[in-house]
Amino acid sequence: MKLTKNLKLAVVALAASCLSLAASAQDNELTGAGSTFINPLFSKIFADYKAAKVNYQSVGSGAGIQQLTSKTVDFGDSDAPMNDEQTKVTGGPGAVLHIPMASGAVVVTYNIPGVSASLNLTGKDLADIYLGKVTKWNSPEITATNKGVNLPDLPIVVIHRSEGSGTSFIFTDFLTKVNPEWASKVGKAPAPNWPAGLGGKGSEGVSGLVKQTPGAIAYVELAYALQNHMPYANIQNKSGKYIKPTLEATTLASNVTIPADTKVSITNTDNPNGYPIASFTWALIYKEQNYNGRTLAKATALLKLLQFNITVGQKECDALSYAKLSPAAVKAAEAVLKSATFGGKPIKF
Repeated sequence: MKLTKNLKLAVVALAASCLSLAASAQDNELTGAGSTFINPLFSKIFADYKAAKVNYQSVGSGAGIQQLTSKTVDFGDSDAPMNDEQTKVTGGPGAVLHIPMASGAVVVTYNIPGVSASLNLTGKDLADIYLGKVTKWNSPEITATNKGVNLPDLPIVVIHRSEGSGTSFIFTDFLTKVNPEWASKVGKAPAPNWPAGLGGKGSEGVSGLVKQTPGAIAYVELAYALQNHMPYANIQNKSGKYIKPTLEATTLASNVTIPADTKVSITNTDNPNGYPIASFTWALIYKEQNYNGRTLAKATALLKLLQFNITVGQKECDALSYAKLSPAAVKAAEAVLKSATFGGKPIKF
């Protein structure tokens, strides 16, 4: 009888231990969704991170915000700060924290048979192409800025993202600043009403369309263009210089004053040597982490992951052509992370 009782106690203890281990494992499994812009960098950082298993879905900034809003992921990521409408859905201003992860360049890529040169494009001409006003590669607007380049009499096939995308927001934010007609007719948005062109899903889909379509033009992250060996243009910045999208030029664009909420646009930079189509990308988390049965351990694991991203993880930026966060940006990001709460109390991590 005593043996049976001891056996029962052992079984109960073993079951409790298994439940504890299962709960601990769940606390160290984190899910995220959003930006394709940051995906190459996240893939490397998350592979380096050993304290938790991270499943990140590269579905676009718009879908990432939707998943965060529906509370099906632990964090989202967006290349555009959440707008007023999105903020209302999540509980109002301050309900979701924006933590900068890095900054990167959006490049203009193309497929022009027989042309391997890096084209020079102005923001105005680029917007006119996407407005459907400049329709041939040998149009006077393009030949004027590309002396000596034998541009063919080939229709321009405009390609854009088909879904809500932070990359589209960055691109249209730039076009809005440099072309008044674009600003009045289309404006900046993750999913604008595109006047012309074909849609591709994700950076992967856009890259694929460009590679298989002679005459195509599109915008993708620099990392994708490099990985897929795609040509890209030099873009005229505010000072009138045609700037190649390099790590150095992106870093110059991102060296700005960071506000307390970290939401800042760096397109059309004032820096005379900065690349003009660049942006920060932000991880998004709820300020109050006690929701949907989440544990303090889970919240702590999330903050530790994001702290790793903005400190140790920054060492992966250079190789993938992302600009590291400046010391001021890291300081601002850490302050935002420390403002997260669980049950109204600060989280120690």
